[in-house]
Amino acid sequence: MIYITGDTHGDPDRFRLPKLRKLKKHDTLIVCGDFGFVWDGSEREKKNLAWLSRRRYTIAFIEGAHENYTLLNQYEIVDFCGGKARKIADRIYQLIRGEIFEIDGKKILAFGGGDDEETDLMDLDDCPDFQRLPSGEDTRRTLENLEASGGEVDYIVTYDTGFRLRSFLKMETNCFNNLHAFLDELGSKCRYSKWFFGCFHLDRRIPPKYYGVYREVLDAETGKEI
Repeated sequence: MIYITGDTHGDPDRFRLPKLRKLKKHDTLIVCGDFGFVWDGSEREKKNLAWLSRRRYTIAFIEGAHENYTLLNQYEIVDFCGGKARKIADRIYQLIRGEIFEIDGKKILAFGGGDDEETDLMDLDDCPDFQRLPSGEDTRRTLENLEASGGEVDYIVTYDTGFRLRSFLKMETNCFNNLHAFLDELGSKCRYSKWFFGCFHLDRRIPPKYYGVYREVLDAETGKEI
């Protein structure tokens, strides 16, 4: 089965929750950005990753706005469930932006990255984490993969959201960039049953298809907390 949760920010306690004991060997837990366990390469971090790799289930994550992209990029890209992913450790994978994965019979379009409103976009050239926003190659690859999939997937998993949903959830924001525009475009071109996102640190269903997820762990099929 496929389960979805929100930003974990490198906190091992998020994986000690009693409800996660329900997950079995062939299950997959997807984290909607800001995974946080690839941050500084410290010995403590390595021990945490080794501990996570001993979970019975597979952990897959997309990147958020607060990641060490330089460190993530050092990991090997491998084939994973029909798409490309970085293998972080045994049973831990970063889902590459724009790839479509087939897990438990479901097609999942992953598109990580997100905006940090505390960073001035004019300063991105000086920001080591400029990769948090999509490149033209990212968006082209996404649309090509979507076309090859017949324009249809079961689930979309992102960190950020399109501008329309962002404006609804955070009306005071004046943040708008190419990522938000592309996610709006993606929503108009793709047929899907559910869209999960993590950037707002909220657990909330927005009918008919959107699911903000943070601390809850959702059954992807039902959209309900386990």
